[in-house]
Amino acid sequence: MRSAEFAAAKVNLYLHVGPLGADGYHPLESWMAFADVGDTVSIEEAATESFAVAGPFAKSVPTDASNLVLKARHALGAKIPTPLRLLLEKRLPPASGIGGGSSDAAAVLRLLRPFAPDVDLPALALTLGADVPACVHARSILARGRGQVLSSAPTAPPLPVVLVNPGVAVSTGAIFGLYDRNSPQALTPAPLAGAFATPADVAEGLALTRNDLQAPAIALEPVIGEVLGLLAAQAETLLARMSGSGATCFALCKDRDAAAALAAKVSGDNPQWWVKACNLT
Repeated sequence: MRSAEFAAAKVNLYLHVGPLGADGYHPLESWMAFADVGDTVSIEEAATESFAVAGPFAKSVPTDASNLVLKARHALGAKIPTPLRLLLEKRLPPASGIGGGSSDAAAVLRLLRPFAPDVDLPALALTLGADVPACVHARSILARGRGQVLSSAPTAPPLPVVLVNPGVAVSTGAIFGLYDRNSPQALTPAPLAGAFATPADVAEGLALTRNDLQAPAIALEPVIGEVLGLLAAQAETLLARMSGSGATCFALCKDRDAAAALAAKVSGDNPQWWVKACNLT
């Protein structure tokens, strides 16, 4: 029997990062929300184990053991001796700050959880990456620590956004390296609490926050700054910010019509960019 799971794009509405700790990790705080665009992972029992990638970004991702889909499958290998055929439909640009690989891995863990109900899923997810625990949850959530301390996010309506990736893959390690060289300050919690009634309220609250990796990302890939400047200048945009370590940026809009209009405008002027209007929840 074939089973499939949606792997939603992850968006960091804000991302506060502290200096590198003695444990070799950066403490962080982020409000993560998840889009109605993403990849799809499917599995079925087979005579022999196999893994294939299809979709518009298939050629941009590895099919060897470095792929997080296979890492997630192998993490549960002892629990699931049956050979599986895995297929990843890759619709999200890789290395783009919207958790494509992490969300793919989380989808595998959700698919395979019935085979291993006793596994400590949050602990296992963290071994695959800092974003994977939140991606297993796949709903609006606050992440702290290394990403494994999860709590309820502020209440908000679905958020219409436009995601824009200018077609550059950025190195998370390089961005953190530059961030560290700029002598970062101690982690500061975001001053957000309670509930937001409208996307405009969310934008007003997010204006008190930031993405600490945005400046080093722009320094390494100036086109990210060009994307943010373009989005911020549009009448439909309530707030423009980079997600994760980039290079994908998002524009928060007041409603779906505004997001659709903005996406059409940006993609029409920049056909080489990846542009998607979507909702975050």
